[in-house]
Amino acid sequence: MDDNEKAMIIDNMKKEIREGLDLKREITDEDINELITDKVFEEAKLRPMSIKDKKEFISAIFNSIRKLDILQPLIDDKSITEIMVNGADSIFVEKQGRTYRMEDTFESRQKLEDVIQSIVSKVNRVVNEASPIVDARLGDGSRVNVVLPPIALNGPILTIRKFPERPISMQNLIKWGSITEEAAEVLERMVKAKYNIFICGGTGSGKTSFLNALSDFIPEDERIVTIEDSAELQIMNIKNIVRLETRNANTEGKGEITIRDLIRTSLRMRPERIIVGEVRGAEALDMLQAMNTGHDGSISTGHGNSTRDMLSRLETMVLSSSIMPMEAIRQQISSAVDIMIHLSRFRDKTRKVVEIVEVADCVKGIIGLNPLFVFKEEENQSIEKVEGRLYRTENNMKNLFKFKMAGLNGFI
Repeated sequence: MDDNEKAMIIDNMKKEIREGLDLKREITDEDINELITDKVFEEAKLRPMSIKDKKEFISAIFNSIRKLDILQPLIDDKSITEIMVNGADSIFVEKQGRTYRMEDTFESRQKLEDVIQSIVSKVNRVVNEASPIVDARLGDGSRVNVVLPPIALNGPILTIRKFPERPISMQNLIKWGSITEEAAEVLERMVKAKYNIFICGGTGSGKTSFLNALSDFIPEDERIVTIEDSAELQIMNIKNIVRLETRNANTEGKGEITIRDLIRTSLRMRPERIIVGEVRGAEALDMLQAMNTGHDGSISTGHGNSTRDMLSRLETMVLSSSIMPMEAIRQQISSAVDIMIHLSRFRDKTRKVVEIVEVADCVKGIIGLNPLFVFKEEENQSIEKVEGRLYRTENNMKNLFKFKMAGLNGFI
């Protein structure tokens, strides 16, 4: 039985099963699966089918009716880290840092739109022509971005960033060469001593995964509040945790809850640390003020090509929310953020920590940066493989006060 014949049989059975469903009563997954199995075995009486074919038919039809259609096997595949749907007939996936085009396509644009509506409705989000862009998540925490026409010219666009079932640990990162054991030990002491840490890097550089790994160092008896656009952090070791997620405005333009709103309300929840998944705009000012008002040990991430570039972006974000003298903004940043960690995705698709920098005082309107660890590539590099490591600089760390307060050995 060739692929075209299989596709035709599956389409016909899907139509017959959908037409036979009693939409007036609640139908469980078990009921649907039983209907599909019966239908497939009836079809098997008319034409020869292997056990493998039967299983394939049952799975494909069930995914189409009850799950996410042709995307479901991709979501279930643990080796796939990103799913990129560029319209109904163009699907790409990322595996081990490489991008591949899939042969499977949606049966129609309407089916793709149905899948998108199924995803966003489960997290109380709305996406349509009037509001064509939305961020959402799947039940397993995978991050979802949707862009619909007329903004998207080649049909509905769906991007799914998957996360591992078990969060990546710092030991994993050390094993993969993303960070050295020495640097990881220093960061562990910094987290325990409640230094405010900001993680920056480009798209796909591993900021969220690194934040998850850092969170393993937070003492278990602390109270944490996490704030995100779409909940994706996987902080497992903290029992006293509050997870907050933004909400988009309704069709009347009301009811929006922003990251700024959540940061402000989190201050009334008696948090010991506030973790903001990512700052993109005016909420940067609220985050800095929270760090400056007794919530030491807070962690956040942002998009930046370097630590210096990230500081400039933070300045711009703060300016978008409040008209303040630039020197006052820089003073605010330098007193709030203690440590900046810059991540990068290299040409061989590996992700590494390339810089760990102490944010020093603001002198004459310039924020001082004190590099503590810097990544250096080895000589005779090849295009295919990046060789190098994170080296300790000769600079001494200037702000040791939090180490002393926590009773920990300082940066050595």
